[in-house]
Amino acid sequence: MSILDNVDAATNLAKNNELQLLVFRVNHKNDSAFYAINVFKTKEVVEVKNHFITQIPASHTLLEGTIILRGVQIPILDLPSWLGNKLSKKSLEKTNILICDFNGITIGLRIMSAFRVIKKNWNEMHAPDSYRLKEDGVVMNDTRLEDGTLCLILDYEKFLAEVIPQAMVDVSADTASLEHFLIPDKLKYGIVLVAEDSKTAQRHMIQIFRNANIKMKIFDNGKKLVDYISELGEDALQVPVIVTDIEMPEMSGFTVIRTLKENPYAKDIPIIVNSSMTGQNNKREAESLGARGFIDKTKSHNIIKLIASVMD
Repeated sequence: MSILDNVDAATNLAKNNELQLLVFRVNHKNDSAFYAINVFKTKEVVEVKNHFITQIPASHTLLEGTIILRGVQIPILDLPSWLGNKLSKKSLEKTNILICDFNGITIGLRIMSAFRVIKKNWNEMHAPDSYRLKEDGVVMNDTRLEDGTLCLILDYEKFLAEVIPQAMVDVSADTASLEHFLIPDKLKYGIVLVAEDSKTAQRHMIQIFRNANIKMKIFDNGKKLVDYISELGEDALQVPVIVTDIEMPEMSGFTVIRTLKENPYAKDIPIIVNSSMTGQNNKREAESLGARGFIDKTKSHNIIKLIASVMD
């Protein structure tokens, strides 16, 4: 049986502020670090030895090439090297490829081995400020395995942005079309609140709103945004719109929506979900909770027009 079999439904987990993580290693040593990724960004794990990697001329050094899996060409990214693990030729032969889906784009991450799937509540995910001090930081948050072992969750969007930048949002793509676009006064003169834990995605959002000359305030997770809204009290009525990711430490985007809808001063603020978890179930759940829009992170350059379209 595959290690990814019998995974609970993503939407049911997220709305309960829970997630499941696939835990893996990138080195064969017993004392090597554990890493994890949301299982709903993964498809399967295949052995490297069973696939031929075709190199791509003049590509990024961490883009190893592509494999063909059931007729689909999949780029393979060298995750161990990105993390500073140079594997020997013998070790490379024992590695696996973790097939993942990011924003509808299928990629393969070279790993050593998949360990197990664990279930966590988002309040068990921690994001120390130390992870955010450097621009070259690769860790977003962490959690603990049952025995207390530290398990790190990486900024996979940062990895993708470095190796396959065309797979990420083009922050300048919609600038020209906004020149003659009528932006509502409440949006033009207000401050948009954004909950997003990825520094890469944060930079994209900052640039998008800067291009549109719209003010915004970013929070590293949903709980910080919810706490800020609570502190605002009646002043929350002036907030033009809230944008939230789904996957965040301490509080998922679904819990953010549910909590804000229970706040009398925030319940009517339009909420937009900006996520790489683009499955139809997630979109339906966001809508059922009261979100007015859902946008794929690779299309975030369209978010200003989406926001304007849902404002009263």
